[in-house]
Amino acid sequence: MASYASDVKKELTSLEVHPEHAKAELAAFLRMNGVLNLHDHQFSLDITTENPAIARRIFTLIKVAFGVEPLLIVSRKMKLKKNNQYLVRLQNNVQEIMRKLQIWDPEKGLVTRIPERIMNSEEGAMSYLRGAFLAGGSVNNPETSRYHLEIYSTYEDHNEDLKDLMNKYFHLNAKTTKRRSGYIAYLKEAEKIGDFLHIVGALNAMLAFEDLRIIRDMRNSVNRLVNCDTANMKKTASASAKQIEDIQLIDKEVGLDKLPEKLEGLARFRLKHPELSLKELAAQVPDGPISKSGVNHRLKKLKEMAEKLRV
Repeated sequence: MASYASDVKKELTSLEVHPEHAKAELAAFLRMNGVLNLHDHQFSLDITTENPAIARRIFTLIKVAFGVEPLLIVSRKMKLKKNNQYLVRLQNNVQEIMRKLQIWDPEKGLVTRIPERIMNSEEGAMSYLRGAFLAGGSVNNPETSRYHLEIYSTYEDHNEDLKDLMNKYFHLNAKTTKRRSGYIAYLKEAEKIGDFLHIVGALNAMLAFEDLRIIRDMRNSVNRLVNCDTANMKKTASASAKQIEDIQLIDKEVGLDKLPEKLEGLARFRLKHPELSLKELAAQVPDGPISKSGVNHRLKKLKEMAEKLRV
């Protein structure tokens, strides 16, 4: 059964690739998942995934952005695993493409920060966040889990840039934290997660998320009301049990017929109807309806009489 996160990624990989945005999305993929190799004085760049749709997406991004077709190699990961492993390998113009995407600097080497041109462009930010989510993102199913979306980064400065990218234009209230092997930028608020899905282009996933969130919130509201009603019922039952105990003591020691008429009427009515709340007693008492405070006053009198008999 496919996870909610994989459904989101499937939708993102089906989006049309626009030439002007392909480089920003590709830059995120290569910076986060690319592996640079050197064979016979020649560089190659590999991206490995078990998701065929993501492999096709990377292939298309490279072709659209730079007009070259990378190799696509399919292999078995392990004998015991059924999943195929997909390797997208770029062998030509590797250094030039890395330099144009500002992932590689001839003097400084690997550049882990997000380029200024992307940080200063809302359209670029949207495309880069899409690539970053496809490369290292996950989101919990809103129906069954706590609300949580995250993007994993190996580099702390890249992680901070991702957080800033989410907050600068889109006000997502993203936060960061360290993990054992890296860092994550994450969202916890349901509304902000829905906004993120919309921003990166996962419109169907966003609508599904909102539907599930509404159902979940409604279910939680019903549960709170039920719990509140249950607590009130327990409170009513406890108070009623004490009142009946007082009335039975008065009946045994004094006799209810010796009470003033209004007290006797309420006492006998309470014995017959232990399940009623104060409000219901006030509405249904034989000489009523009377106010809730009126019923409370009579019950207080009965309680005082019972306490004197216990001394």
